[in-house]
Amino acid sequence: MPTSLQGLVSEVHGGQKSSLKSPSISNSQQSDFFPRVAAAFDYFPHVQHFETISLSHFFISVFVTTLPTAMNVTYITLDGHLEIEKYRYVYFVFMFTSYVLILSSNSTVFCLIVIHRNLHEPMYVFIAALLMNSMLFSTVVYPKLLIDFISEKQIIAYEACLFQMYLFYSLSGSEFLLLAAMAYDRYVSICKPLQYPTIMRKRKVTVLLVLSWLVPACHLVVPAVLYAQLNLCSFTLKGIFCNSSVNYNFCVISRALYIYGLVMLFYLGILPMVFILFTYTVIIIVACRSGGDVRKKAAQTCLPHLLVLLNYSCLLTYDVIIVRLKSEISKTVSFVMTLQIIMYSPLFNPVVYGLKMKEIYKHLKRLLCHARGK
Repeated sequence: MPTSLQGLVSEVHGGQKSSLKSPSISNSQQSDFFPRVAAAFDYFPHVQHFETISLSHFFISVFVTTLPTAMNVTYITLDGHLEIEKYRYVYFVFMFTSYVLILSSNSTVFCLIVIHRNLHEPMYVFIAALLMNSMLFSTVVYPKLLIDFISEKQIIAYEACLFQMYLFYSLSGSEFLLLAAMAYDRYVSICKPLQYPTIMRKRKVTVLLVLSWLVPACHLVVPAVLYAQLNLCSFTLKGIFCNSSVNYNFCVISRALYIYGLVMLFYLGILPMVFILFTYTVIIIVACRSGGDVRKKAAQTCLPHLLVLLNYSCLLTYDVIIVRLKSEISKTVSFVMTLQIIMYSPLFNPVVYGLKMKEIYKHLKRLLCHARGK
């Protein structure tokens, strides 16, 4: 075998080992690499047939060895776990059970709404969308969290971290916008009952649903892209999943991104909340001035929405407190509050809507009785 080929193979198999941040191939290495591969090509036509197998092995080894080094991957360590070496299996079983309960309870109520035609009304369509949003929200966090519980190292690629943060806040914003759409639906139903079929047409409901998911997704693309351009000085995140705490990992905190984040918090969180509270205040005033039937309808349909709003508003407040006071609160408090953020709302929503909404409860009770009879 020619000297150039022997040197090339030995260099490939003796190359650098992969690390958390893989180095890139320099320009000088690239310029020297390809002529030597060409020299190897000149040699192989003169060898026996059985050495063709060595040629394939050689190029496979070159490809497999040089490809990882050509990729520059940065990993973030998630340092928010509490005594994970001691309780990793307890955490795993607990969170896995929670995830199964979230998926099963939300999907049950969701399927009931889809299957039964008498539930194909705007109010129930918005409830189904809210439950689907809860399942998507949980799927953004839980699978990675479960993997981390049974892994020796709790790490995540920086690009994947940004993507998780983007989905987390996008779906959180969608939750508030869906609740705002539901508040508008209840306002029209109670305050303008005769105009309800005309106002809440299928097309308007579809537009509200699309905007509830599209508006947060589009607005949060900007910070996600800009975050990817910033330099990291710290590779340890004080959390169990990626949120806006990643701001503290940058060498220089962008003031523009900080202001943009506050604007998005107001635009996707506080403003819908104010609209919802104003809408339900008007509904309560109208219900008090009307007869008993209107009051009963308002109590039955609006109370579950208000409970869900109160629950999710508390969780949003928790997240803001955790991010802003990250260095001032203990790791235990931060860990417990973070678990509440990802558990309470997805578990709370199907229970509230399944038990408090009369029509859904009737179908759910019938389903449970049928299953028990079998």
